[in-house]
Amino acid sequence: MTERFELVEKALITMLEEKNYGALRELMKTMNPVDIATLFSQLQDQKIALLFRLLPKELAAETFVEMEPEDQELLIRGFSDNELKEVLSELYVDDAADLVEEMPANVVRRILRQADPQMRLSINQILRYPENSAGSMMTTEYVSLKPDMTVGESILRIRRQGVDKETIYTCYVTKDRTLVGLVTVKDLLLAEDDDVLVEDIMLTNLISVTTHADQEEVARLFSKYNFLALPVVDRENRMVGIVTFDDAMDVLEEETTEDIELMGGVLPSEKTYLRSGIWELFKSRIPWLMLLMVSATFTGMIISSFEAALAAQVALTAFIPMLMGTGGNAGSQSSVTVIRALSLDEVRFSDLPKVLWKEIRVSVLCGVVLSLVCFAKIWLVDRMLFGNTQITLLMDGAVCLALLVTVVAAKIVGAILPIIAKRVKLDPAVMASPFITTIVDALSLLVYFLFAKTLLKL
Repeated sequence: MTERFELVEKALITMLEEKNYGALRELMKTMNPVDIATLFSQLQDQKIALLFRLLPKELAAETFVEMEPEDQELLIRGFSDNELKEVLSELYVDDAADLVEEMPANVVRRILRQADPQMRLSINQILRYPENSAGSMMTTEYVSLKPDMTVGESILRIRRQGVDKETIYTCYVTKDRTLVGLVTVKDLLLAEDDDVLVEDIMLTNLISVTTHADQEEVARLFSKYNFLALPVVDRENRMVGIVTFDDAMDVLEEETTEDIELMGGVLPSEKTYLRSGIWELFKSRIPWLMLLMVSATFTGMIISSFEAALAAQVALTAFIPMLMGTGGNAGSQSSVTVIRALSLDEVRFSDLPKVLWKEIRVSVLCGVVLSLVCFAKIWLVDRMLFGNTQITLLMDGAVCLALLVTVVAAKIVGAILPIIAKRVKLDPAVMASPFITTIVDALSLLVYFLFAKTLLKL
């Protein structure tokens, strides 16, 4: 698929340079809107506007939704009022609301002026809900049926109203705006008779979300139940909109990206990497680097406090990187596993004792194996092969015992911290690799020097 897209991209650029606009238009009509938007992101500004105007009306609107906010703003500023009105008329309400959220204030005012009154009302309704809530990501365009309607009447209603709806496969049954059931187009088409009432074939055991539900919870419901759409209701169970599968997928991507960035010690950014400027990347990275640098001074303080012991046995210094690195890696393994389980709602705070007991057993097994291998490596390689006669059996044992305790402590810390963070309403991803590594580094040094002083009588 990648090779095919690259060939099409080269053909489009060649046609554009040769000003073969007729063939260019015909080729773009065969492309997916996502691919066209990807192509636009790689072109110069003036060429984006030219190509966009070659697209058919419906395809242009679908492509516009998939474009980067910077490219959307560029086009809007270049649109005439009529062109902007045409694009807005083809957008679904949730896409129009997303557009308004991402544009500067002066562009937003122009968008709202050109939107029809009904769309303005719907956009304002969506924007009233908290950011990252079900209400902020829903669309108000859905098919609503009544329980006393017949199958024939329902199909006729879908034909009349479905053109402007984001999805028509799933229809929601309401009575006085209250959600009472759900029926699919398949149910209607396969009904025994056109006179069968909707209330006789509708599903009443519904799963819905309230307008203030967190978008992550909404996305998890889509993943768990394989929904195509999910109804959104208010506190009185009155139907106000639906969330569709494509919006849930966008949320999953956003949340996963945010978690990965936090786990890597980077502040989340809404822009893609290539569209992020040097200053923006600097601002997203420097806070964590600064915090970790300052926190790393604790490890320096620990080493300084055991300076006399290190001076007496200089060979001890050679094993510090190994202990700190192994401890940090062990902690990161546990934290990543637990963070993933928390994001999938597999683990809750009440499961903390189970998680702790499981990690203790795993860490002991890992620690014992690592210690045995480390003992053999230090004695056979460091002492016998490299001839480091300063290494004694007691020193080897001190290093390996410190390694065992460090691995156990690191895995316990790595497992507990994300769960506690979730409990106090923090993002568990914050407790991932950089943060836990800093804590474990300090622990590993303390454990190491305590064993060394005790066994070696330093």
